[in-house]
Formats: sequence, C-alpha cells, structure tokens
Amino acid sequence: MRPRLQAGRACLAALLLFLGSAPVAALLPAPSTPTATAEEPATTTTIDPQQEAGSDDRIAERIAGIFAELPALSDVRVSVSEGVVSLEGSVADMADSQRAEAIASRVSGVVTIENALRRDVSVDRGLAGLAGVSERFSEFIAMLPLIGAAIVVGLLIAALGYVIASLTGLWNRLARNTFLAGLIASAIRFGFVIGGLVVALDMIGAAALLGAVLGGAGVIGIALGFAMRDTIENYVASLMLSLRQPFRANDHVVIEGQEGRVIRLTSRATILMTLDGNHLRIPNSTVFKAVILNYTRNPQRRFEFLLGIDADDSPDAARALGVKVLNALDFVLAEPEPAAIVEEVGDSNIVIRFLGWMDQDKTDYFKARSRAIPAVKDALESAGFALPEPIYRLRFDSSALPPMALSPQLSDGARTSSAAPAPTATPAKVSPAVDAPAPVEDVSPENEIARMVDAERAMAPGEKDLLDSSRPVE
Repeated sequence: MRPRLQAGRACLAALLLFLGSAPVAALLPAPSTPTATAEEPATTTTIDPQQEAGSDDRIAERIAGIFAELPALSDVRVSVSEGVVSLEGSVADMADSQRAEAIASRVSGVVTIENALRRDVSVDRGLAGLAGVSERFSEFIAMLPLIGAAIVVGLLIAALGYVIASLTGLWNRLARNTFLAGLIASAIRFGFVIGGLVVALDMIGAAALLGAVLGGAGVIGIALGFAMRDTIENYVASLMLSLRQPFRANDHVVIEGQEGRVIRLTSRATILMTLDGNHLRIPNSTVFKAVILNYTRNPQRRFEFLLGIDADDSPDAARALGVKVLNALDFVLAEPEPAAIVEEVGDSNIVIRFLGWMDQDKTDYFKARSRAIPAVKDALESAGFALPEPIYRLRFDSSALPPMALSPQLSDGARTSSAAPAPTATPAKVSPAVDAPAPVEDVSPENEIARMVDAERAMAPGEKDLLDSSRPVE
C-alpha cells in the first residue's frame, strides 16, 4: 500500500504545480523516492521494508534447485534469512565459488550474499578432475579424422604453392633478375604455406590459435630483426646490387681501398681475387655504400710519373723533349696526346709531371709505366739536362761564435773560402734530340689473375652468382 500512496502523492503534487498552486504543493510531503547520489548509482535496487511470508524458503529452494543442476555446485548448501543468502560447503575450484555467488545474486529478493565456500583439496576430489582429462582425450580421438583431413588440405595448399614457385622461367621473365625471381618464389611458397595452415586450423575450429601464434611470431621477428640487423642489411644490399649490376665478373676494381678482380657476387658478400692471388670477401652492405673504381670499363688508361730537372735548366725544353719521347713509344696512344706539366719549383729542382695514355687490352699498365720512365729520363740526361738530387746549403755565421773558438788557420781558411767560392759546373746545353729507342720490350697485359678467376668460376658453375652478363652495367 505504501508505494501506491507515495505514487498518488507525487501525481497530486505535479497537478497542483501545473495549475499554479505552489503553496498547496509546498504543504504536501515530498515522496520518499530513492535519489541518485555520487556514491550510489540511480539504478540501485532498494530493499523492501516489508517481506512477504515464506519468501526466504522460496529463495533458498530456487537457488538450491539451480545448484543441483550444476555438477560443480551440487555440494553447496544454501540457507536464507531475511533475504541474506549464506553459501556453505566446498567446491573443486575457487572459480566455482565466484560462479555460485553470481548465480545467487541474480535471484529476485536476495539482499546480500555471505559466501563461505572453500576449496576442496582432498585427494578424491582432485582425482575426480581426471574425468575432464579423459573427456578431452575422448574428444581428441573423435576429432582425429577431421584433424587428418585438415592436415591433408593444408599440405595440398602448400604443395600447390611449391609447384607455382617452381616455375622459375616465368619468374625470371617477369623479374629479369635471378635474385629477385628467387625472392618472389620464396614469397609465394611462404604465402601458400600460411594459407594452408589457416585453412587447416579453421577446419578443426582452432583459428584463434593462429592469431596467438602469429602474434608471438611477430614479437620474435622484431627481436630477431634487431639481433640480425647486419645480416638483413647485407641481404637488402645484395638485392640492390643484383638490380644495379655495378660490375661484371673478372672486372678489375678497387672497393674501399681493396683492389682485385671480381670472382662472383653472392647473397652476402662480393668475392675478389687480389693481385697477389688471394681471395677477398667484402660484405655487400659495404660494397653498396662504397666508392667503386672500375679499371675494366674503359680500356684507355692514363699513366703518369714525376721527374725533376736542375733549377737552371729550361722546363719548357724538358717538357717538349719528354712529350716527344712519349710519342715515340709504340704503346703510348696518339689520341689522347701525351702531355707534360710543371708540377712545382723546388729548392733545388723543377718537378715535371709526364702523362701518357695506353690501351689496357693490349698493354700492361705497370710495364708501360716502367718503360716510359727510363726512356724519358735517359733522353733528358742525353740532352744535357741534370736530374739533381736534393741539395742542402749550410751557412756558418762566424759572428755567432766566440773569438777564441776559431783558430787562426780556420779563420784564414774561412776567409779564403768566402773570398774565392768554388765555381759550379754548368751543364752543357744540347739541342733536344732523341736517341735511338731502346730495344722493344714485351708490354702485353699480364692476364694471370684473369685466368685464375676464370678457372675459379669454372670450378663451381652451380654456385649462386648474382652477376648477370645479359643486363647492362650501371
């Protein structure tokens, strides 16, 4: 009756307010409806001040009936007094205790719950858990045919990926690069294997397991990425070098100060044979970032050397004579022409740099330079040009020494030397003329290292080589 009375009073107060009878509405008592506070939400269920007879028994009977249908809660004892539910007994797991409390709280008329359930740690109850293991094993045995079918389907999908990836001719035509074609084939195989795994897990209802596996694989991949940073950098550099093709096999190159002939380019390193006949492996990450000097790309190569003449000689005459001698050598190219430039004027000589060009396909660089230097030197000396060694002039200042430090004989000798300096020999000037050329020497290229590289490549024809002679050099 009280709720109805309160509702009537609330309706009457609203009507009086609408008609403008504010004083009358103020005289009426306010309805005792629950209000929302900061501490209690507006949807809080109020406790009925009056309890119907027999409601505790009905609540206890309802909760006990629910627990009786649940094997894990069948041993729970329920008692209710004034809407307060008391749960006693034991459960196999504390999760069942929370479950029982949640079920009891949803029954109408329950004011609060006193949960006194405890976990049963007896041996008999623990062994009863083996029944769940037995049930899972039975389910696994029943799923074996489905698992076998899922494995077969996954293997068929993966095999299809391997068959598609084995079409190397197709990928080589599309990519036009052996390394990139292999990378595409590997990506296809990996994609089909992952697809087969997803389909197989979905067939047995374990698709959620794939997310956990891929998530763990992602974390492991990030860790491995940091740990194998240098290896990954070499791999990416190998891909870029295979696309750029900066050199050919047997090219004479200088990479980061290391000189030799290229044997092959692998997925991790560039292998050179030094001019001493030794193997040299340079990581591809270093090769990709390095300055590469390739002597083989242009057969024309310039050699140069320095010679010094006396300071009293004419540098123009010496330059003209040297260029004439270089032109007379059979291995020196007429185009570009040989040249000579004055490098510097030293304390006792004038340094001239002589330059000449030769064809590396027909002439060895070191042999050509070794023949050109003595030819120009002999011609200069025959023409009367002096090639002096460094001269140092010593000056003794007698005023800096004590008077008694010099003996009369030394003083007289010093005055005599200063009064009559020794005459210096002046070289005779002879008109520039070239003597008969020296006997012809063999200046053909030394191809021993090149032959060793060819033999090395012929010994391992199946070894992976990313150099492709059919593609242009960058």
